[in-house]
Amino acid sequence: MPHETLVDVPTLVAHLRDPAWLVVDCRFQLADPGAGERLHAEATIPGSIYAHLDRDLSRPIIPGRTGRHPLPAREVFASTLGRWGLSASTQVVAFDDMGGAFASRLWWMLRWVGHRAAAVLDGGLPAWTAAGQRLEPGHHAAREPTSFTPGEALVETVDADQVLALLDDPSVVLLDARALPRFTGEEESTDPVAGHIAGARSAPFMDNLGPSGRFLPADRLRARFVERLGGTEPDRAVAYCGSGVTACHDLLAMTHAGLPMARLYSGSWSDWINDPSRPWTAGPET
Repeated sequence: MPHETLVDVPTLVAHLRDPAWLVVDCRFQLADPGAGERLHAEATIPGSIYAHLDRDLSRPIIPGRTGRHPLPAREVFASTLGRWGLSASTQVVAFDDMGGAFASRLWWMLRWVGHRAAAVLDGGLPAWTAAGQRLEPGHHAAREPTSFTPGEALVETVDADQVLALLDDPSVVLLDARALPRFTGEEESTDPVAGHIAGARSAPFMDNLGPSGRFLPADRLRARFVERLGGTEPDRAVAYCGSGVTACHDLLAMTHAGLPMARLYSGSWSDWINDPSRPWTAGPET
């Protein structure tokens, strides 16, 4: 059976040399986009490859028309997966050093192209090193390229116009995965407008993690999202964040908890504020 949400360190250790497994380093820093790749080159999980958020998991920004990390075309992403040597049977394990904040984007995108065998390393690189596992310098010895064909999407996206049309639907809930001070507008160091989409509820992705940096148990994640959803069916919810990255962490947590997959507003807040007529507010939930 494929691993479809989380993988722990012992499981990855047991499969580290398995050619059917592909380990992907997704470390990234918004303030220094080259930092993750440099860190990978210095020391990473043995045999892993590197996925760059801007280059591999996004397409170029169109100022005033997209968010900060717009999704690439599915066919373009499939070509990237083919260069990585991915096949339909490959088990992918993504990791980072931020509790899965960036690795979950790759997890979600793999489901977007129909690939179920995708998981995130629970606890990421800190859990790996805490377990005494070794690191090695990253290298780019690619696998034999494949021709990866996208399958039917296992996830659903919505755009700004669709979100706008859903705002008055009482059966829909918007979940904002950003930190609470960004939701309320008290802090905003990334985007030019501070606040949140009108009517949204706060669901910070970091609250999916315990003190160890690992995901909370499935029953606690389920209770968390059931409370946040407030009676809304999970698949009627829409998750968003700043640019469609950490919202995937909420979607991973919901899936690990056994809840149906919510939709992703991939453009998220940085796309929403491109049009000043779209309703937004600051302050606590209303």
